[in-house]
Amino acid sequence: MKVILLKDVKGQGKRHEIIEVKDGYGNNFLIKQGLGVLATEDSIKRLKKDVKEEADNEAALVAEAKKNKELIEKLTLEFYLKTGAGDKVFGAVSPKQIAEALKEKGFNVDKKKVMVDDKVQSLGFHKVKIELHKNVIAEARVEIKKEK
Repeated sequence: MKVILLKDVKGQGKRHEIIEVKDGYGNNFLIKQGLGVLATEDSIKRLKKDVKEEADNEAALVAEAKKNKELIEKLTLEFYLKTGAGDKVFGAVSPKQIAEALKEKGFNVDKKKVMVDDKVQSLGFHKVKIELHKNVIAEARVEIKKEK
């Protein structure tokens, strides 16, 4: 029996693969659990259409992410922090603050996608990586200035 997988199945295959399985396993497990459908002519046509749509959507997301990457890399995000003797900074700029600053500039970025290598806690410029898509990573400039 040939089955089209709707989800990844450990030991069997990945989503959208057509696999050959025994009738009992296909009917009683894969199809009943919603993990697969019987591979008929119509379902194979629908599979090809779905795969093409997903590829088109993914290409659109990557194009949008690349456009946003160019715009973000031109920006400089400024933060003002309190300083003490010898310009020692109190606190640091968090990924959440960076995500909020980007949101104010019109970019919807999740704070979990802001990757800070070292703590951003000294005066001057810092580079911060932002994952816009799994294949597109922007590098934003963050400047920390003394609070007046």
